[in-house]
Amino acid sequence: MISSYLKQAQLSANPALISTELEKLDLHLANTALPDVCWEYQIPELGEGGACNLFGYLQDEPFKLTDYIKSDEQTQFKLANLHSIVSYIEQQTGVDWYGIYQSTNTPEGKQLLKLAYHGAPSRPLFPLTQAFAAGSNNVQVALSHKGRIINNVEAYLSQGGEYYTCDPKVKSETCLPLFNAQNECVGIVDAEAFKNDFFDEKTLAVLIACCIKIPHFLV
Repeated sequence: MISSYLKQAQLSANPALISTELEKLDLHLANTALPDVCWEYQIPELGEGGACNLFGYLQDEPFKLTDYIKSDEQTQFKLANLHSIVSYIEQQTGVDWYGIYQSTNTPEGKQLLKLAYHGAPSRPLFPLTQAFAAGSNNVQVALSHKGRIINNVEAYLSQGGEYYTCDPKVKSETCLPLFNAQNECVGIVDAEAFKNDFFDEKTLAVLIACCIKIPHFLV
């Protein structure tokens, strides 16, 4: 399971450390009361071209997950587990922003839908198109199925790396794919930190362990 994930996502990481973190995550999920589900959340106004957030400017109406997914008991259970995983990530890593996205069919085409997150308000949907991938790590990872770890955004940009800067406070970012039992990419997670070299071996092991577990709770 772990080796398969690392091979698919083309990541180099410590399998033994990931296995330990996966056991710890299982214990957390088994022994922690499920939190309330957030069915709607505030989202920012988008900048020119709709690619990035205008920080400090929130849309009047909250984004409603019920416009895209069913509000039934099974979905509530799955979302509650995703919220629990988000809280676990925050507690274990201290990451400044973390979100779980699922590939979802919408009237505007297939998009990444943000199901649960921790941190500042951010856009809820990312179009899964090659054009949008040019300015979005999330979409690049979803389409390529390859994880991306950037531990120094400034250096990455100076070397000509493709990166759309939304929040200048972000110094490190990791985007990782999510795979179902058929090895299809069904979503991504995105983690951001306000300091360089944040994603060390231990932090990545926690994130990858969660990536292995999260597909069980996608809706």
